[in-house]
Amino acid sequence: MAEKPKLHYFNGRCKMESIRWLLAAAGVEFEEEFLYTREQFENLLYDGALLFQQVPMVEIDGLKLVQPRAILKYIAEKYNLHGKTLKEKALIDMYVEGTSELMLLIIAYPFLQPTQQEKQLNLIIARATTQFFPVYEKVLKAHGQDFLVGNQMSIADVQLLEAILMVEEKAANVLSDFPVLQAFKARTSNIQTIKKFLQPGSQRKPVPDEDYVKTVLKILQA
Repeated sequence: MAEKPKLHYFNGRCKMESIRWLLAAAGVEFEEEFLYTREQFENLLYDGALLFQQVPMVEIDGLKLVQPRAILKYIAEKYNLHGKTLKEKALIDMYVEGTSELMLLIIAYPFLQPTQQEKQLNLIIARATTQFFPVYEKVLKAHGQDFLVGNQMSIADVQLLEAILMVEEKAANVLSDFPVLQAFKARTSNIQTIKKFLQPGSQRKPVPDEDYVKTVLKILQA
């Protein structure tokens, strides 16, 4: 039996959460080794495990992969979540880039000063409702299928659902003007593997709090 993928990161969301989401959506069990101290991080550095001196890092198939996009693409290809044709893969990558851009705004939010957070929140909501969600609403409506590309779940769908839920944590009614996305959210949330990941007690991480932010900054000595 192949070893389970092992995820090396802080005990929180940030740049690892989309990786957890994708593995969970694929029905893949994984292990996690959390970083709580600077020493743990330095040990990975000294071992040469972090190619660019950064986490996340995922051990999978004998590889020690770093850089979130590379990790996500490897997992998506391995578990048939990256389309069937070159055209489909390009569309999926394009949609993933969009949701990733939106999610990076949310990832940065807890690390900002309180005086900056209100401005960031307004930016998140504005970008979601005027730049990104209208695109996915239009694509799904025109496509007429359950998923963004073809008629098969891909990393693009998994990340879109993740992005929707992240924005809803900041603004609960953000989908009020997007009925197609509301249906997409309900539909994809009920896919068996995703539904399991959304249940309490899963490896999905909570919204980052002050303690998490302090731990990350301490480890990175930022």
